[in-house]
Amino acid sequence: MTRLGYQIPSFSYPGVDQSGVFDQVIRQAVEAENSGFDTVMLMDHFFQLPGLGQPDEYMLECYTALGAIARETSRVRLSSLVTGNTYRNPAVLAKIITTLDIVSSGRAQLGIGAGWFQLEHDSFGIEFGTFTDRFEKLEEALNIILPMLRGERPSLDGKWYTVNEAINEPQPIRRVPVMIGGSGERKTFRMVAQYADSANIICPVDQISHKLDVIAGHCETQGRDRSDIVVSRLAYLCVAPTHDEARAELDSMLLGRGVPESKLEGARANFHWGDPDEVAEEMAAQMELGLDGFCVNSLANCWIPGRIELLGETLSRVVGV
Repeated sequence: MTRLGYQIPSFSYPGVDQSGVFDQVIRQAVEAENSGFDTVMLMDHFFQLPGLGQPDEYMLECYTALGAIARETSRVRLSSLVTGNTYRNPAVLAKIITTLDIVSSGRAQLGIGAGWFQLEHDSFGIEFGTFTDRFEKLEEALNIILPMLRGERPSLDGKWYTVNEAINEPQPIRRVPVMIGGSGERKTFRMVAQYADSANIICPVDQISHKLDVIAGHCETQGRDRSDIVVSRLAYLCVAPTHDEARAELDSMLLGRGVPESKLEGARANFHWGDPDEVAEEMAAQMELGLDGFCVNSLANCWIPGRIELLGETLSRVVGV
């Protein structure tokens, strides 16, 4: 299960057109594997997200790319962070995850959530529905996907999905871990306690302890030990050999994305940044709140060779992987 995951959330790199994008992706994945990350993750989106870029910036389809990454790596688990359940039929998703596990020699992980980005749904003609609809769909989907990944042939005549003796052969090489991502305390965290091996939470640092307490409460209700679930937090990082280099690289990215110079200080607050010692100290303080690890990305400087390796080396000593 993921204790130190590296997420690639953007495929737009300075001076790189579509012919060179995947070379950049592979370089990041290999640096991540060689520096202590246990999982390499891609966003499962079709458009770039608000706050990260414009909708028409480059975005590769998650599972096609993960299958290719599988052939260029040998140890890291491979996962979305996280799959939007609404994008695919759940039985088909079970086949996709299984195929990823086969081509990676047993390294697939299922990351899944309810889905939230309405623009993608509307543009691609995918039904969005209400908040309640999407969580009902997610739970029905889990009751199809998980049995299929565990060697069963589920049948379900649900409100949203219908399957009849759904066959999944070949089976995954190893048991596929399940991560549920999100921050919803009532529905998402209840499903974490009921179905998942791990959770990735999205919240400010000052909410970490509270979120962990809520997960623990759901675990108690479900009769599970909270320690059986690995809980990580999504974080945006920028580490460089020196404090000044990290600041310059972060500011360059922010200015390039339209942040006015007068608002740079506030924008920097959304990132953990600095030299390796500074970043390690900041992340260690979060671990002391009860986290089991992190899923991180490095929007500001991931395209610079060696930066992901430095990031992995920095965080490995914090998480202890």
